[in-house]
Amino acid sequence: MSTLFINAKLIDPEARTETLGALFVVDGVINEVLTQTTEKIEMFRMRNKSATVVDCGGKHLAPGIVDIGVKVCEPGERHKESFGTAGQAAAAGGVTTMVTRPDTTPDIDSPEALEFVIRRAREASPVNVHPMAALTKGRLGREMTEIGFLLDAGAVAFTDCDAVVTDNKVFSRALTYARSLGALVICHLQEPILSAGAAVTSGKFASLRGLPAVSPMAERMGLDRDIAMIEMTGARYHADQITTARALPALERAKANGLDITAGTSIHHLTLNALDVADYRTFFKLKPPLRDEDDRLAVAEAVASGLIDIISSMHTPQDEESKRLPFEEAASGAVALETFLPAAMRLVHAELIDLPTLWRAMSFNPAQRLGLPSGRLSVGAPADLVLFDAHAPFVMDRATLRSKSRNTPFDGQRMQGKVLATYVNGVKVFERD
Repeated sequence: MSTLFINAKLIDPEARTETLGALFVVDGVINEVLTQTTEKIEMFRMRNKSATVVDCGGKHLAPGIVDIGVKVCEPGERHKESFGTAGQAAAAGGVTTMVTRPDTTPDIDSPEALEFVIRRAREASPVNVHPMAALTKGRLGREMTEIGFLLDAGAVAFTDCDAVVTDNKVFSRALTYARSLGALVICHLQEPILSAGAAVTSGKFASLRGLPAVSPMAERMGLDRDIAMIEMTGARYHADQITTARALPALERAKANGLDITAGTSIHHLTLNALDVADYRTFFKLKPPLRDEDDRLAVAEAVASGLIDIISSMHTPQDEESKRLPFEEAASGAVALETFLPAAMRLVHAELIDLPTLWRAMSFNPAQRLGLPSGRLSVGAPADLVLFDAHAPFVMDRATLRSKSRNTPFDGQRMQGKVLATYVNGVKVFERD
């Protein structure tokens, strides 16, 4: 089984290049990358006549997106999202690897629950699925989980998601144990007391709308606490979402001091701001809440410079009943697997970031942090690929989304960037009609 992709603009996030060339895939693995002249590619094609030829038509071919922090609502809330629908949405969005969260019902805090997730994902999802497990039992912050057993069962990282561990003794013990096993701990940055009940970021807009708000300093305070704990324990640590300018200097110092720390942000916080909430539109209610435009631009600049390592969709399905409520009472979160790539293209078209750097944050860096072989256009890497048109315009219609839940803030918005085809281990799992 061999496939030759020709006439493609190859995005190599590892080499930080964008070149016209060809890609040869054999048995689901990248066998050769050709960036030579057209004549040399034609000679290679003649030597491999049995290969299936895919003419990319000058469109971009890149490693598939590796998305950390996807919520799939199995077990417990399958009516919001299943592995089948999430996998189909991911494939349509160019996401070839979903790294799933443990905040299900019940939480993924035991090897048995983790094995259920792995089995269901293998049965139903057309894309790769790597599950995370809870850091503490029930995500209650009282007792750490069986980290060693969960690692053996297949957990790629440990997180309590938005349930911040407030007991520093429990947190330090969990970090120390995780360090001894080489496990990655992922945390949500919010000072929990200040953040309790908040619906938006504090400021003039929040006051005018009369909504409960939280200061951006709550994120900075959460990061400062976690940095101290990493320094004390030496653990491998990733901050799931940094969304404010005030947190960036602390992150920069921590990296300069040699701590094993990386950071991510969400595509929504890179492309939307606090004013998008407008007249209490609950599809824009996220956790953490959307920030001011200055914060958005500062975070985008941090991604471009490499200070923030990873961009995620933070795909969080919510049903209609959870969202069609007064803003304070509505559930937080938005779906983003299918809108991830076109939303990210906004950063490119606004000249805030180039394509190789963008793909480094969406594919190469998350794969490297989790120790996965994907995210590269290198010989020997799995042929997890996305073929897309970076400039194709369309109007987002949430009724067309493949997710069971359709709570997207991009409904009705003009966007650019369409996924044309997605391949997992060289097998086509999505093709646009």
